[in-house]
Amino acid sequence: MAKTHISELVLRDGHQSIIATRMRTDDMLPICHKLDSIGFWSLEAWGGATFDACVRFLKEDPWERLKRLRKALPNSRLQMLLRGQNLLGYRHYSDDVVRAFVGKAADNGVDVFRVFDAMNDLRNLRVSIEAVKKSGKHAEGCIIYTTRPVHGIPPFVELARELEAMGCDTIAIKDMAGLLTPHATTELVTALRAAVGLPIHLHSHSTSGLSSMCFLKAVEAGATILDTCNSSFGEGASHASTESIVAALQGTPYDTGLDLAALQEITAYFYEVRQKYWQFESAFTGVDTRVLVNHVPGGMISNMSNQLKESGSLNRMNEVLAEIPRVREDLGFPPLVTPTSQIVGTQAVLNVLTGARYKSITNEVKNYLLGQYGKAPGKVNEQVKNLAVGNAEVITCRPADLLEDEMSKLKIDCENLAKSEEDVLTYAMFPELAKTFLQERNANTLKPEPLLSKEAATTSSERYAPNEFKVTLHGETFHIKLTGSGHHGEAQRPFYVSVDGISEEVMVETLNEIEVSGGKGNGKKKTVASASDTDRPRPSHQGCIATAMPGTIVDVKVKAGDKVEAGDSVLVIEAMKMENEIQAPMSGIVISVHVKKGDSVAPDETLVEIQ
Repeated sequence: MAKTHISELVLRDGHQSIIATRMRTDDMLPICHKLDSIGFWSLEAWGGATFDACVRFLKEDPWERLKRLRKALPNSRLQMLLRGQNLLGYRHYSDDVVRAFVGKAADNGVDVFRVFDAMNDLRNLRVSIEAVKKSGKHAEGCIIYTTRPVHGIPPFVELARELEAMGCDTIAIKDMAGLLTPHATTELVTALRAAVGLPIHLHSHSTSGLSSMCFLKAVEAGATILDTCNSSFGEGASHASTESIVAALQGTPYDTGLDLAALQEITAYFYEVRQKYWQFESAFTGVDTRVLVNHVPGGMISNMSNQLKESGSLNRMNEVLAEIPRVREDLGFPPLVTPTSQIVGTQAVLNVLTGARYKSITNEVKNYLLGQYGKAPGKVNEQVKNLAVGNAEVITCRPADLLEDEMSKLKIDCENLAKSEEDVLTYAMFPELAKTFLQERNANTLKPEPLLSKEAATTSSERYAPNEFKVTLHGETFHIKLTGSGHHGEAQRPFYVSVDGISEEVMVETLNEIEVSGGKGNGKKKTVASASDTDRPRPSHQGCIATAMPGTIVDVKVKAGDKVEAGDSVLVIEAMKMENEIQAPMSGIVISVHVKKGDSVAPDETLVEIQ
């Protein structure tokens, strides 16, 4: 009898897709003994965005998470998602860093490495797959699934053949956006089974609502391993429910053999856990067939919506989703998976928020167009390329061939912070984030972002206010929904609202406030400051340089007194995990700089002033 194996994703891709990767290790450990007893083929528990989220938001050591999960899951294969030469960062790393990272991940508990490249450029997979095999672990070569016009079954089959030749143990179809249809699944799995002798592992998000049907067609065509997620964090932008797939295959030749009642005990636990993270829930993580056009992957949508909300621009999500396919076409139709999904998505956000396409171009888009991520699948838009990088030479070799070994330098750069090689590798992934993280860890001052109380949100008027209500004015009733707002602390602040379903922007000028305490106003009034919380002035003329979205200053390239020309780079800001150079809008003299490296900044603040 044929048997279908299940990889459970609740510890990684499930919460990445639904609550922006915010689940903490302490909420995973209590249920590990039950997860460990089920008999999953693997438990995906590390990699992807979890490494970034641990350092950036949760203030957890990602290596410590891996060690703790390894100890708590002694009978299970632990699986991670690895981006080939990108590892878990957003650039290519030298070969010695790749080998060191894979070795340490294996030492600390990873059994199965799912290795992929966002461009399906096999040159970017060779070293990491070799390192996995050298460590004695399971190498799963990945085909990034996307659709026409430059992708199709013949190139996917050729990828599978080459992955098998590299020594991979299994082949994964990674359908990160839920683009597979049942018919396409049958065709692809059948073709792969005929071409290679390795087990086929299917990963397909439920965003389009098709994944469960695709899973049935996949096992009928010969796939033997499926990725599913416990229903507490399943469906929509996540994955088909583990319990549903197990029930659907019971009593068939494809029976998983898993205990449905035991799975439901796990569901009950994670259902309660999810309530703690309500603030990261998004209206954009359900079934959304627009994904068949915009190709936004499940792991990206919850993070993007959260970032737009923080910038007060959530009301512009539909514009961003419409812009993403246009940017993807301009860049030669790359599959949208980390880091290309962030590269395309962030540029789309900038195109929308700045009011002009490619008025501001991220460094990552420039590097992409220079070939530094690999070969673009299709033809890039020459006009966009010239705008971004001019006549600069595009490399044609494997990008990492141009990189010198980095480990020795990285160790020197963080020698006063790192206590282990794992720390050095954390620094390699995210230098600025890791520097702050390691400093705080060494000083014992790590503090995760707060989890807000849902009860407080509904009972306390001290911190919260209604975000959806009806207003009756001159006999007419309007349905108002607040979708975002500008920077806190400003006398005049933009609010983005939906009025009877139509998006509007309104400016609210605060003249005074009632000071509240304990949920009730005490009648005292206070004047609100006219400047933002940072005391940076608001832009008042053409020479005031601001940012379109909130972020962190990575580099300040000018100082007061410097002469600049229009178009010169004056600042580098990290926003939505991508670096963006901010350019001078005019020629002149820098008369003031209001930021320094590491500062958090928001829209409508003057960062640099030119006269």
